[in-house]
Amino acid sequence: MKLNLKNPIVFFDLETTGINIAADRIVEIAYLKVDLNGNETSKSQRINPEMPIPEKVTAIHGISNEDVKDAPTFNEIARSLANEIEGCDLAGYNSIRFDIPLLAEEFLRAGVDIDLSKRKFVDVQVIFMKMEPRTLTAAYKFFAGKELTDAHSAEADTLATYEVLQAQLDRYPNLENDIGKLAEFSAHNRNVDFAGRIIYNEDDVEVFNFGKYKGKPVREVLQSDPGYFGWMMNGDFPLYTKKVLTSIKLDSNKK
Repeated sequence: MKLNLKNPIVFFDLETTGINIAADRIVEIAYLKVDLNGNETSKSQRINPEMPIPEKVTAIHGISNEDVKDAPTFNEIARSLANEIEGCDLAGYNSIRFDIPLLAEEFLRAGVDIDLSKRKFVDVQVIFMKMEPRTLTAAYKFFAGKELTDAHSAEADTLATYEVLQAQLDRYPNLENDIGKLAEFSAHNRNVDFAGRIIYNEDDVEVFNFGKYKGKPVREVLQSDPGYFGWMMNGDFPLYTKKVLTSIKLDSNKK
């Protein structure tokens, strides 16, 4: 089924040095951009992460330190990448929990001001897990009837993800062919930050989603325990989480 788009949509996948959103870096990004007429353009780019790629990680995605030693850094491609995805909605596989938060971190480190919070995010993995809880390889076989022979290649995973979403729309008539509705269906929580450390509760109030103050309003915690702000700002939290926390604190101080 052809996607019903109100904005261009970019399907993307990252290969990285690890799974720590705050500390790890991108070593490859591949994306498939679909415009409003259904025209598709794709690109795959290796990136020098400026840090060693652990051998156990190389064993998963096949990208070694030697492979990226002459590749551009993220700082060098950040502006052109931001221009490419400007005005586009985003889609991926497990992208809401990992790829989007990590991409946001890389943009912040590069000093590129791009407001991803205005985009709609469709996570094909969440749709799949809600409908048929399995892996991308199984999803590709189940929905597209094909074997994903090059799994953990960013380009292959990106193309497979795009095909799986189209097949999901064909298979499930209750899935509305609308990126906004698919983004809502993809969401685990209504995140305030991309990593989901702070979310909106049912009353649209920002609350912590981890630790001893889980479920507690952020503004109340910052007032009753001022040291918690400093602990988070000095802790191993994503830069975007710290940015959101700072914004809430500054807004609270105005009131």
